[in-house]
Amino acid sequence: MSLIQAGEPVLLVSEEGKRYLLHVTEDGIWYTHRGQFPMSEIIGQPYGQVVATHRGQRFLVLRPTTSDLLRYLKRTTQIVFPKDAARLIMELDLWNGRRIIEAGSGSGGLTMVFARAVMPAGRVFSYELRPEHQKVARANIDRLGLQSYVEFKIRDIADGFDERDVDAVFLDVRDAAAYVPQAEAALTSSGMFASLMPTTNQVSELVAALTEGDFVEIRVEEIMIRSWKPVPARLRPADRMVAHTGFLVFARKISAEYRHFWLTRRQRRRAVEFGPNRKNLPDDTEQAD
Repeated sequence: MSLIQAGEPVLLVSEEGKRYLLHVTEDGIWYTHRGQFPMSEIIGQPYGQVVATHRGQRFLVLRPTTSDLLRYLKRTTQIVFPKDAARLIMELDLWNGRRIIEAGSGSGGLTMVFARAVMPAGRVFSYELRPEHQKVARANIDRLGLQSYVEFKIRDIADGFDERDVDAVFLDVRDAAAYVPQAEAALTSSGMFASLMPTTNQVSELVAALTEGDFVEIRVEEIMIRSWKPVPARLRPADRMVAHTGFLVFARKISAEYRHFWLTRRQRRRAVEFGPNRKNLPDDTEQAD
């Protein structure tokens, strides 16, 4: 049975369903408008128990999931939603031992997700231009005990990345198209690229930049989640859904010498005239399905 330890995060759920994320300390006291309780009362206790404040308000103590942490961490910037974060883990092929560059530390939510995916042998290199944002990210990562797997850097990424031959690069910056060459220089051959963009014009600029670089398998995705009401007698979709939160753009780095492997039959015919490098193909060509 897993027991609550000092230094761990816990999720408190009130009887009204309201959720609170807190970090347990031996001498800490959690204060709320409905009372308070010493955190020492739950240390050494199993998850799934109920704790009450001095005013009798009861809370269920749960182990927070990665999704919970992403949603309830202290933040000063917009978070990446769990649905998008999960897709990034899959498409960037992140697992133990992988090395990934993240440009845009934000509040450290996605940094946390990446670190949990690549630990213990992997590494996250998180770049941020604004020290005030990275200060929050550092605090969140330290509080979760993930500092051994993350290296923070204050840097204008226009100057490039320190690392080479990394497995993945994720750009969470406004003008991602401008930094495609820097991402390409840092990636290993067949390494994965991704970016999250809020608007279509940004996506168009990024796709154009990737096309000009040594990238193939360029894809643009939008993920939407529609929950259903879990009532057996009246099973139906919920009234609300998590719709547009951003566009995900993915690509794989491949030398221009081999980009003709991703050409359609029509493009192959035209490449005889324009050359196999996609940079030289007319703008009206498309990738292979």
